[in-house]
Amino acid sequence: MKTIVIDPGHGGTDPGAVYMGYQEKTFNLSIALNVQRYLTQNYEAEVVMTRSSDQTVSLNRRTTLANAGDADFFLSIHNNAAGGRGFESYIYNGSLAPDTQAYQSIIHTTVYQTASKYGVSNRGMKRADLFVTRTTDMSSLLLEILFVDHPDDLALLRNSSFINDISTAIGEGTAKALQLPRLAGAAPSHTSTLYKVMAGAFRSRENAEQRIEFLSQSGTAAFIVPAVIGGEAYYRVQTGAFSKESHAKAQVEQLQKAGIADAYILTGSDSSESPDPGNDLYRVIAGSFRDRNHAEKRVSSLTAAGFPSFITTIELGGLTYYRVQTGAFKEVKHARALVNQLKPYGIMDAFLWAGSPVPPPPEETEDRWTILGESLMSGCQLDQFARSVYPVAPELGKYYVKYGNLYGIRGDIAFAQAVHETNYFRFTGDVQREQNNFAGIGAVGGGAAGASFSTPEEGVHAQIQHLFAYASTDAIPQGLTEVDPRFGLVTRGSAVTWSGLNGKWAVPGGQYGQLILSIYERIVVDTLESIKTQQQSLQRILEDSKE
Repeated sequence: MKTIVIDPGHGGTDPGAVYMGYQEKTFNLSIALNVQRYLTQNYEAEVVMTRSSDQTVSLNRRTTLANAGDADFFLSIHNNAAGGRGFESYIYNGSLAPDTQAYQSIIHTTVYQTASKYGVSNRGMKRADLFVTRTTDMSSLLLEILFVDHPDDLALLRNSSFINDISTAIGEGTAKALQLPRLAGAAPSHTSTLYKVMAGAFRSRENAEQRIEFLSQSGTAAFIVPAVIGGEAYYRVQTGAFSKESHAKAQVEQLQKAGIADAYILTGSDSSESPDPGNDLYRVIAGSFRDRNHAEKRVSSLTAAGFPSFITTIELGGLTYYRVQTGAFKEVKHARALVNQLKPYGIMDAFLWAGSPVPPPPEETEDRWTILGESLMSGCQLDQFARSVYPVAPELGKYYVKYGNLYGIRGDIAFAQAVHETNYFRFTGDVQREQNNFAGIGAVGGGAAGASFSTPEEGVHAQIQHLFAYASTDAIPQGLTEVDPRFGLVTRGSAVTWSGLNGKWAVPGGQYGQLILSIYERIVVDTLESIKTQQQSLQRILEDSKE
């Protein structure tokens, strides 16, 4: 029997790509668990998971698990970000274990046959120096299913039918590539019937959310599927979807034993499923939290500032999030006005929700966020943010502040650009760590590694200088030398704002500048929380000294 290791990317303290409150790690885990279930129910194979819950697992631990277990295949499941759209797959760009390229071709083709039915674009079969594909002894493949930061891709990742279909395709492609024997009695691979398990249907969404919270306490992931039946709106709570009726019945029995007497099976597609009838309003969400205590603290601070708010719950990738809602409007302009009113109070993570995330208008960043300007963050604060996600991130903050000040560039936002380009300094793309190239200078795609710099400081200097070329027509400041090899290729002064870099620094990169600014806002939020904690500690010291 062959052993397959399935690796849901990121997890725990590492969220992966983050966009509008959605975290890549939850989508990765949801798909990976579905693939595990599909393979074990239909094929003779031992399936090992690098993680089965929201836990932190180092890259080295993931590949060590596969190598120590003498696995036959390692499959890492991720989702993408950086302003693109579509599906792609990766194998190592060095020497490969036998059959690796054949496995990639079979699995990629099988998955894309399903993805194409949803209008997903094919970004191709690629090769790169990724840690998990480089350090595994067996054939290994990394899938980037969709882009978390693209509204259309995000809508698909929130679609239970897409998740079920794409998971089945990954399972089928893996079984086909590894020539796994099918279990006796397993459903044919071409079956299109799904047996969906519903743990109740409610007229009140609040009751449905309470059912989800009850299920989550017993370790059962669930999500809400709105439906219109007989002209009335209902909120169904779905806990699973199976290709075999016996497996669906088994889950219904488990739910009934847990006290869910109204669980039932819904077969095939159902035309009654519809968008949430309450989504005709633009809701202002002033933060989304995994910990309810944090959400309650946010409600208290908003209420004290004159913004009445309350907590709602939502299921994303099988995990419960507590959202703080502070307003709902018929017109989007009024909702966006409230988002802007929250920012002076340190609420930088507010966003709009109307059944799906409402992207901010481009003009909000176009006019306000110039590349030229003063850094507002210290180097230590920048490093602290990067290390909160990647504990061994290099300490580069001081260089971004130093050269940002020398050139009159917003060095703190340039740091956010580096975080975006290097995936929190993990270097998971074409550029390698030893190149000291933190902004992808010269990495124009197709495997091109781009420029290399002798030291980390020189790499930061080159990035700031490249930004200076875009934002200004002035000469390089006196006393500084030209270190950016592409400085002379830039049309001077052609991008004075960060969103002005769209389609220039990154191609196509239609949201490149906005993605950088979204990371910068997260740095600001993280820093404000840290300052608040420090202020509270210092205040306690003062109070204790007076006693």
